[in-house]
Amino acid sequence: MLKKVHFLFLLFFISNLFSQNPSLSNTATVSVFTCGRGEQLYSTFGHTAIRIKDVKNQLDVVYNYGAFDFNTENFYLKFVKGDLQYFINATTYDQFIYEYQYEGREVIEQTLALSQTKKQELFERLNASLQSDERYYTYKFIDRNCTTMVADKVNQSIGQPIITKVDDTSITYREVLYPYFGNYFWYNLGINIIFGAKTDHKAEQLFLPIELLHSLDKATIDGEPLVSKKETLVQSVEKTHDFSFVNSIYFVALILLIILATRKAFVYKTYLFITGLLGLFLCLVGLYSLHQEVLWNYNALLFNPLFLVVPFLKINAQKKLLWLIIGMLAIYIVIIVTKPYLILMVPFIIGHLLMMYKLMKTKI
Repeated sequence: MLKKVHFLFLLFFISNLFSQNPSLSNTATVSVFTCGRGEQLYSTFGHTAIRIKDVKNQLDVVYNYGAFDFNTENFYLKFVKGDLQYFINATTYDQFIYEYQYEGREVIEQTLALSQTKKQELFERLNASLQSDERYYTYKFIDRNCTTMVADKVNQSIGQPIITKVDDTSITYREVLYPYFGNYFWYNLGINIIFGAKTDHKAEQLFLPIELLHSLDKATIDGEPLVSKKETLVQSVEKTHDFSFVNSIYFVALILLIILATRKAFVYKTYLFITGLLGLFLCLVGLYSLHQEVLWNYNALLFNPLFLVVPFLKINAQKKLLWLIIGMLAIYIVIIVTKPYLILMVPFIIGHLLMMYKLMKTKI
């Protein structure tokens, strides 16, 4: 309760301060924070924020475009659909930095070499966002997030798009994301199953915090570096991830081996029916969701919705359908052979092929 009272007081104080739009002093600084990754899925890729510090005005505030409310009605449905509203909030520097110190997540600060006019303009833009309907925005994984919002605000204040992506644009979004899940097998599996064709496009758009950090390092304004100072405010604490059999591809392979070892047609059909439900979800979510990342999901060729009718067909019709599904699986293999997550799908590909083969050999 005390934390809630403190938060409301802080919010009231900041709102009153910003409604006055004070003029920044000539010693004010504007900087961008790049924060390290966290253990939760929503913090896997790190975070970006803007700090404005003005000692003369007793101002040290961090603007954060990555806020969302878990208490939003139908939160998960809105997230899946792609109309969940994120918003900008503002906190004191001490409050912001404490969270990252507590979690052992790195925070790198890049101070921007902006003119006094540009600093003031950015300050006013951020305050305007905080105090108006512009405070809310519809989150998009690649196209609109905490990093893209910060880059856009800085570019707008400078008056030209000097912050552009400098990282490798010859690889796909999926290839960019894949290394982030090295120690998080189930996150990796789930993300790669639900993401569709868009993530296989060339990663030409800046969208990750680390990409913005690299872009700021290379950006220039009037021939001079945009970043005048760079320092690490919070050192990362290395977290060890002990091997977990349950959190690995070996666990999936074991489950599939157990299913295959039963040599029971009804067990195979039950499993395939469940995977058919997953395939149906992958197809329907693409129609329901506004997230372009889940459209045209070829993983439905592996977790095929046609599996839903296999248990209810007579043997001849079942064999014909299974041959059709095998043909679709062959197409899937051709598609996925160059994808970074091929190894994750190998147990499923082999398992599904063996189950369908054994079903076609059965007499009942």
